[in-house]
Amino acid sequence: MTSVSEGRIRGSAVPSITPGPLRTALRAEDGVRIEAVYEPCTAGGGTVAGSSFDGTAIVLAHGFTGAVDRPAVRRAAGVFAGRAAVVTFSFRGHGGSGGRSTVGDREVLDLAAAVAWARSLGHRRVVTVGFSMGGSVVLRHAALYRPGPRGEAAAGGVAEGEAGAGGVAERERRTGARTEAHADAVVSVSAPARWYYRGTAPMRRLHWVVTRPLGRMVGRYGLRTRIDRDEWNPVPLPPVGAVALIAPTPLLIVHGDRDPYFPLDHPRSLADAAGDGAELWLERGMGHAENAADETLLTRIADWAVPA
Repeated sequence: MTSVSEGRIRGSAVPSITPGPLRTALRAEDGVRIEAVYEPCTAGGGTVAGSSFDGTAIVLAHGFTGAVDRPAVRRAAGVFAGRAAVVTFSFRGHGGSGGRSTVGDREVLDLAAAVAWARSLGHRRVVTVGFSMGGSVVLRHAALYRPGPRGEAAAGGVAEGEAGAGGVAERERRTGARTEAHADAVVSVSAPARWYYRGTAPMRRLHWVVTRPLGRMVGRYGLRTRIDRDEWNPVPLPPVGAVALIAPTPLLIVHGDRDPYFPLDHPRSLADAAGDGAELWLERGMGHAENAADETLLTRIADWAVPA
């Protein structure tokens, strides 16, 4: 991958033709530095006209221990770029981003910064696609950063009249949500429905990594992930609570029937809580998150995100 720029992007001063990926450093609302990469849509032989920036951008949120330059993330971004421009980024504590991972809590601020960047480049429609931890983050982000009556996010990150979402924003101390950071459609892949789940061996190992000093050392040096040692305060809204607040924003829930981390009661609980506001895909033979998503599935997700 070729980087053509370093530093923060200001406004939407984008040239009419972009020769390749654009790498930058964003700032989350709490000041954490977030590395991000913009890739233009490759449809039409890779020629990108200025009008492309008015189209759809997909913002990809990776799973725990992922990063913007991990092979599975780059593979997914390459498939998505066939249908739309793509923004990838590393959550805090991952890759070249600063801070420490809060395993899905303050990561909502990182996603909001990436979505706002896509809009600053001129994209009028932004779709968030998250995997595993990133899948839970896109759900909470969609509940907290709501589009307003005229298609723009309302002040405070919630639409007028959305008392439920407003109460959540107040509880999570997110009432300063950036108005340009909402998503127009949401895809959650391999996400948990609830926090603190320990029903599978991989999740018990993950909890050991996150909660024990030795585990966090393994995370830092073995998994290249810096993990915050503090407990959540307040405990963030669980994904199963967030999905009920997302409609009318289109929502797609994707889960594999061989997921070793979260069994099928998780996606079914999410879909039930969303009611008619979500579409559920249960994928036969699929494992967990971006590493298990093959090109066929990624293409189908891109087709859902960017209808012809």
